[in-house]
Amino acid sequence: MKYIIYIILGILQGFTEPLPISSSGHLFLFKSLFNTDLMNDLNFEIFVNFGSFLAIFIIFWKDIMTLIQSFFTFLFKKEKRKVTKNAFKYCLLIIIGSIPVGIAGVLFKDQLENLLNIKMLGITFLITAISLFFVKNIKGDKEDKDITYKNALFIGFIQMIALIPGISRSGAVLVGCLLCKFKRETALKYTFMLYFPVSLASMVLGVKDFLENPISSSLLMPYLLGMLFAMVVTYFSYKWLSELVKKGKLWKFSIYCLCLSLFIFIYFR
Repeated sequence: MKYIIYIILGILQGFTEPLPISSSGHLFLFKSLFNTDLMNDLNFEIFVNFGSFLAIFIIFWKDIMTLIQSFFTFLFKKEKRKVTKNAFKYCLLIIIGSIPVGIAGVLFKDQLENLLNIKMLGITFLITAISLFFVKNIKGDKEDKDITYKNALFIGFIQMIALIPGISRSGAVLVGCLLCKFKRETALKYTFMLYFPVSLASMVLGVKDFLENPISSSLLMPYLLGMLFAMVVTYFSYKWLSELVKKGKLWKFSIYCLCLSLFIFIYFR
């Protein structure tokens, strides 16, 4: 039964991580519905988050390698080609978009975590539903090279809002990108480029907890299974999201979040 529960949690994490529906919110809801203390296991959370990170990295590894190479080429080579300059600017856009959430995370992490409760979750799912529905008909024309530093800073503040428990990070950033008139493909890419700094920072902070509270040998295999399932499911969940975004069907997640919010208000009244 322990193996099955960890696998289910890994699948749940993997399915919801890329989608604009809040993976942390779903995991908390699962805990509330089935009264399981496994969700309080920070070590397991580190494992499944790492599984999702690996899946997203596999999807974007070519873009990441190109950006890293172009960043250092622009810094240290005298000859600066236009494509390298554009890539360097894109790296700066990622950095700028990550600064607000980084500062807020360091300053208010504990206070924000204390906000999480089932009623709050119903409210944040409702906020997500309204936000996704609001941008359902927006179709911009900005490509990667057209993103401005002002856009990046605006989206950075939008991403900061996603620190509120139950607000989807990918959903908030997608909404911000679409409000800035990005093309849907451009919005999707920038959303997940911003995922990497946030995810890496969270894992680095989590390593401290992991070292202070090492896992027992009996839990290693369930943890690894959860991580594996999270990685595989995240990969296919992102592919599904990609198709829906390109077709302008984010509103489907709006309906889902609305139904989930109503369920929470009724079931936990």
